[in-house]
Amino acid sequence: MDLRFLGRDSQGGGSPTLFDTREAMNGKEVYVIQGWRITDPATLAQLDIPEHETVIAVPKNLMRFLPKDDLHAPADR
Repeated sequence: MDLRFLGRDSQGGGSPTLFDTREAMNGKEVYVIQGWRITDPATLAQLDIPEHETVIAVPKNLMRFLPKDDLHAPADR
């Protein structure tokens, strides 16, 4: 998968980070998000997570890097 960096909301680490890709998954355009793995059993018990999926958390502030119109245009920095 060819990833294009969009933005990061981190204090000295590599996470959380937002990437764009022109490749599709399950027939849909996607963003790739690197974030903090959720392992809290009480939180996970509230969700119906298929075996092929996982759940992560990212700061809401990271969403500022999502492109507004053209999905593959550079995001505002």
